[in-house]
Amino acid sequence: MNSQRSIFAKMGVLVQRLRGIESGLSSSNLKGCLLALVSSAFIGASFIIKKKGLKRAGATGARAGVGGYTYLLEPLWWAGMITMIMGEAANFVAYVFAPAVLVTPLGAMTIIVSAVLAHFILKETLHKMGMLGCLMCIVGSTVIVIHSPQERSIDSVTEIWHLATQPAFLLYMVAVIAVVLVLILHFVPRYGHTNILVYTGICSLMGSITVMSIKAMGIAIKLTIEGTNQLVYPATWFFTMMAITCVVMQLNYLNKMLNSIL
Repeated sequence: MNSQRSIFAKMGVLVQRLRGIESGLSSSNLKGCLLALVSSAFIGASFIIKKKGLKRAGATGARAGVGGYTYLLEPLWWAGMITMIMGEAANFVAYVFAPAVLVTPLGAMTIIVSAVLAHFILKETLHKMGMLGCLMCIVGSTVIVIHSPQERSIDSVTEIWHLATQPAFLLYMVAVIAVVLVLILHFVPRYGHTNILVYTGICSLMGSITVMSIKAMGIAIKLTIEGTNQLVYPATWFFTMMAITCVVMQLNYLNKMLNSIL
């Protein structure tokens, strides 16, 4: 009898947890989650298309890894670029509906899409450690989605500006910019052609700033559509320029990274 009660009690706890998960992913969070997954699929596919374009461009001109820009004349590279833009657009909208702590980890699904497509299209071998890494991405993303918090209500982009100008975040920004400059000025000329971690580090560090800027832009657009104009605030345009700058830098070094591993 006691064992039966214990089983029913555990079942009740499980039901409560499932209800909590359902409520945590309801409406806007669920939309953001789905958009983030769609974004990962498009961006993951774009890496493969762009890499094939870079291969073609490198066969007829200077490679991107050594500073060449002949890939700009390659239609296949532009096809990959358009695919990436579509993915980033979906990612941008996802930040409007869901908190960054939910959307950003789902970007790890890009790795899985890229790995699978590279195996079948580029004929690259996916080893056991790569499979383990993909599995860990799935498990980690699932855990974060299940336990994602509800996003606090923000009534103005100036609130984001207030949070972004806190001493802790400013210190983080200074540290990121300093490390990126060291990587660009010191490590890229010496090790950029041989060590993929240099370009990866630049893209990842700049990406952390991009996430904050894109989130601010998404909230500003959402509030403006709802009737509270955010375009009159200088902070909106500051976040916009920051996002554009970071995205352009990431694209530049992403191309160099893809070309360096051809």
